[in-house]
Formats: sequence, structure tokens, C-alpha cells
Amino acid sequence: MTTHVDLPGGRLETLDLAGDPSRPPLVLLHEGLGSVGLWRDFPAALNRASGSRTVAFSRYGHGRSAPPARPRGPAFMDEEALDVLPAMLTALAIERPLLVGHSDGATIALIHAAHHDVAGLVLIAPHVLVEHVTLEAVAAAREAFEHGGLRERLSRHHDDPGVTFHGWCDVWLDPAFSDWSIEAALPAITAPALVVQGRDDPYGSTAQVDAIARGSGGPVEALVVAGGHAPHVEHTREVLDAIVRFVTTACSTVASRSANVTP
Repeated sequence: MTTHVDLPGGRLETLDLAGDPSRPPLVLLHEGLGSVGLWRDFPAALNRASGSRTVAFSRYGHGRSAPPARPRGPAFMDEEALDVLPAMLTALAIERPLLVGHSDGATIALIHAAHHDVAGLVLIAPHVLVEHVTLEAVAAAREAFEHGGLRERLSRHHDDPGVTFHGWCDVWLDPAFSDWSIEAALPAITAPALVVQGRDDPYGSTAQVDAIARGSGGPVEALVVAGGHAPHVEHTREVLDAIVRFVTTACSTVASRSANVTP
């Protein structure tokens, strides 16, 4: 059952599943058209499999959260990573989370980790640079929203599907966004990362995985599977198993650090 957390910018729809307090809490960051509800049963499955506290929230303008204070611009992922996410973590009394991001949510996780200490990163179909295939897929989604059934489908999950859709689509198709990249920020990330990528993802290629592995300042594991933009849905068991192994390693690292702290 979801609740709401009040932040200065408004209320955010939140799912908070209890877990072992000795393990890093998992904080899920959804994709560009996502929400708490559109994670479906993945947070609960991850919570059961990992034993960790698991939190998901809908960003402003998504799901049942308050609308954004202003239209989104090309810097919106930086704002989410450096303003909204820290405020949310403070409100939930979460320190050093393990961030699990999907698509734009994975990018937000990376930007946050370049400036804040995190236990680890699970990056599902992340974006660190703009690819032509991504823009083609976003343009196709715009066509489906304007002339297909996408608006109606989104209306089942978002209070204002127009705000949700244009807050994502208009940024990606803005000419000022065409040379966007966060590759320069990657060396500042020292946390371990697990990157999960669909081999046939219409929104991005394994070039994203390669860029993270090449540029990150921390260790990077990769899991490339068949399928598209939602490998955690298409290959739930394989992805869950990989995440649980990764989380267990992160927990062991945390325990080792704690044991080596001199009182």
C-alpha cells in the first residue's frame, strides 16, 4: 500500500517495504514514464528476495505525486539527483542507500552517486549519452501518445498523463539535449555498479554499458540479456538473482567497513 511523503515541492507517492536494518536500503528510481505502480510487483519481489528495506517513489508529475513546480528542462535529471532525491532520503531517514534505477532513473542514480556516498548502483537500461536510436524511439512514443493508445494507457497510472509524457518526451527531443552526456561525471563514482541491459532495447544499446564500464571510478559488472527496455520484467528471475548477489556483496562490504572502524 502506498503512502505520501511531504517535501518542499509537494507530496510524493511512496512505497516503503520494511527489511533488515543491517542491510543497505534499496531505493528504486523509475523510468521516464514510470511510477510506483508501474514497477508492478518488482519492489515486493526484490524486497522478499533481498531482505532489504525497499523504497519506491513517483517523481513529481508521475503516478499520484504532486505536479512539478515548472516544466522540465534539459537539466531535470540533475535536479532530481541533486535536489529531490537527497530531500527524499532525508525525509525517510535513509543513509547510504543502494540505488536501483531504470532508464532515466538509472541516470539519476549515476548523477547522485557522483556527488553522494551510496552503497552501490543497480542500473537497468541506463542512459549516459544520447544515441540516435533513443531519439527515434522517443519520437515513436510521441506518435503513439498523440495518435495511438498511449495516452489512454498512461491515464490508468498517472493523474495527469499529459504532464507525465511531455515532461519526458519534450526534454529528450529538445535540440539542446542532443549532445547531452554525463560521461564526464563517471570517474567521480566509486561505488560498485551492476548494469543490466537488453540486447534489443529500442531506447539504447550496449554502448551505454561500455561507457559506464570505461568511465566509472568504481567496479562495474554487466548483465546483458535478450529483449528490450525492461529486462527486469522480461527476465525477472535472472535479473532478481543478479541483483540479490550484487546486494549481498554490497552488504558484506558494509559489514567489513563497520568491523574495521576503530571506536
